[in-house]
Amino acid sequence: VGFAIAFDDKQPTSKPALSRSGFRGRRRWVPRTRVNNHIRVREVRVVGANGTQIGVMETREAIALAQQHGLDLVEIAGSANPPVCKICDFGKFKYDEAKKKKENKKTAHVHKTKEIQLRPRCEQHDFDFKLARAVDFLCQDMKVKVYLRFRGRENAHKNLGFDAVQRFLDELKPYGKADTNPRLAGRGINVLIQPLPKRDRAEN
Repeated sequence: VGFAIAFDDKQPTSKPALSRSGFRGRRRWVPRTRVNNHIRVREVRVVGANGTQIGVMETREAIALAQQHGLDLVEIAGSANPPVCKICDFGKFKYDEAKKKKENKKTAHVHKTKEIQLRPRCEQHDFDFKLARAVDFLCQDMKVKVYLRFRGRENAHKNLGFDAVQRFLDELKPYGKADTNPRLAGRGINVLIQPLPKRDRAEN
């Protein structure tokens, strides 16, 4: 009697190998800015530590040149062809980049504009509240746009609106200065106030 033996032709599914730490597929850490051996291209355009253009050379030679001076090869323009790299101290490079980013963020903060809306007949507590907000904004180096809108019969008494805005500006003189005189715009009055330099500004 013959026996038929069936063989399963499916290959066993392989499981991902475990690393020594016991985690599957753990990726190696790669710095956000490519430096030294993390620069994978064949050749790069090299800038010296003093900013001089050295020229295009093989990446391994550029790394060796940097190491001869006790420095690193840091990629500064990865999208260029070939990528541009600079010979410098990577630690100092990171510090300078972080400092530049902080300064740019501070500069961008200066350009922010906040708006304060007034009414021709403004209650004193409301006036004081909005004045305090404007002072806070100016002390944070923000511009303040003051806008007063006329409604209904208020249009017949525009002088009250100008008086309210001018009073607001007078209170803010220790903190900011208007770009122009208050002027009519549509159904209201507006004026932009620039913060005074910190050295000239009153303390809040």
